[in-house]
Amino acid sequence: MNKTILITGASSGIGKETAKKFQTNGWNVIATMRNPEKETELNELENSWVTKLDVLDLESIQNTVNEGINRFGKIDVLLNNAGYGAYGTLESFSRERIVKQFNTNVIGLLDVTKAILPHFRQQKSGLIINISSMGGKITLPLGALYHGTKFAVEGISESLHFEMETFGGQVKIIEPGVIATEFAGTSFDFSNDESMPEYQELVGKMTSAISQSYQNASKPTMVADVIFEAATDNKKQLRYIAGEDAKMLIENRKMYDDENFMLGLKSQFGL
Repeated sequence: MNKTILITGASSGIGKETAKKFQTNGWNVIATMRNPEKETELNELENSWVTKLDVLDLESIQNTVNEGINRFGKIDVLLNNAGYGAYGTLESFSRERIVKQFNTNVIGLLDVTKAILPHFRQQKSGLIINISSMGGKITLPLGALYHGTKFAVEGISESLHFEMETFGGQVKIIEPGVIATEFAGTSFDFSNDESMPEYQELVGKMTSAISQSYQNASKPTMVADVIFEAATDNKKQLRYIAGEDAKMLIENRKMYDDENFMLGLKSQFGL
């Protein structure tokens, strides 16, 4: 029997490329997204089921898990990929936008995970792969919300792995660097209030730096390759770094104390 992966946020970027990678390698793919009626590529692939799942909608989550098991017999891997980045000065974000960032990147991930855990526990196997970021290990200015969610994903994943080990399951974390995806477009929520002059020099320099970083961004296919490796290498490894920029920054974070690492970032961005 072919193995099956359920992917959240499969409409574009990392999620879509991962769906294609697994399908090409003989897996059944449950490719989920908020607006499946707009998908024109994945639904043409053999053994690929495109369906609606909104991580903010509990009913859509449970329906997808149940139907996925009915269609393919079982689910072997869950890829928690859905998410977006909220960047900007904390003061300028409404509470509604703050809550949305954490609901999508953290609570939504937990809800999808909870929905599939009974299935994994029953079959005494299952792998959860959570998309974190190099931003789950290091922080950049203006990223209090986004980094807060990715630090949470790191902690959730590391702790959950102890629970899943009790029945033969496993958790893995993917930490991409800057990737050429919709994260820089429709998946990017930026906020700034120009009536707060104290922040404007920082905002100007960081928006320029963020824009420049995407000129040398890695392709989402590279991350898909790392995800496939994590799903199939049978290693006990917890974390997988994707991208040379992520490897460099995460390694630097290990080498330097807080003060010197932050001084290095300030120097890099001219702060």
